[in-house]
Amino acid sequence: MNYRHAFHAGNHADVLKHVVLLALCDALARKPGPCFALDTHAGRGLYALDADAARRTGESEGGVARLLALPIGDPCVARYLDAIRACRAAHGAHAYPGSPWLLAYALRADDRIACCELQPEEAAILKANFRGDPRVAVHQRDGYAALKALLPPRAGDTRFSRGLVLVDPPYEAQLREFDAALAALRDGLARWPHACYALWYPIKQRRALQPFHRAAAALPAKSALLLELLVRADDSPLRMNGSGLLLLNPPWQLEAMLAPALAALRDMLGEATAPASRSEWLKPPA
Repeated sequence: MNYRHAFHAGNHADVLKHVVLLALCDALARKPGPCFALDTHAGRGLYALDADAARRTGESEGGVARLLALPIGDPCVARYLDAIRACRAAHGAHAYPGSPWLLAYALRADDRIACCELQPEEAAILKANFRGDPRVAVHQRDGYAALKALLPPRAGDTRFSRGLVLVDPPYEAQLREFDAALAALRDGLARWPHACYALWYPIKQRRALQPFHRAAAALPAKSALLLELLVRADDSPLRMNGSGLLLLNPPWQLEAMLAPALAALRDMLGEATAPASRSEWLKPPA
């Protein structure tokens, strides 16, 4: 794979993904007992927005940089920006946290995190970034295969009963990537059926995603929720106009908490022609 997230760190897709990720972590942490998180396509875990790759695209200017310059009323968005400031306090004024950093930031001392990254250079940087954190295990391996190899998770002789699996592939195969992602989610649900699964996906034209949505609704999860944020009209197949998250078995009341955050993000990050944000149950909870 040639994808490098350093070119896209802090853009509108990262904002959506990371606002939701922190809300999921906080829901897990509210209950006693340790939990486990698996990040299947982890990247390097920490980025510099003043590096050449990020400056070349300038995508963070329409994402996290815009939010940091605005007054924020929504608590989920404010929680995300607090995490950004904490990351910068630790790593410098231009740092941006990837999902592994946010998992380590939001979860607790007795929780455990496994991060998978296939690219050797990115995996080496990821290992270096978390060398001092005993909660974080880094695996240089295919992320989809990790759902078979690492689930259900165990700590010694104890199986974790709660947790989160984040699947965030690069979509270099474009729409064909959904087939691989859905197959991996089905494998994960068969091995660890009570966990929450979050699949991020890009949106170019919404109508092209209808087969994916139908297939996602048929997965053997107890519930399935779509969260989508578009920053411009979804009328071009040549650029990413927004992104979404498919959440399987999301925590109770998460949708009610995140729907206002999505609407706020659309108002702050979207162009005038951007459609409304979307929060929709494909499979409502029983």
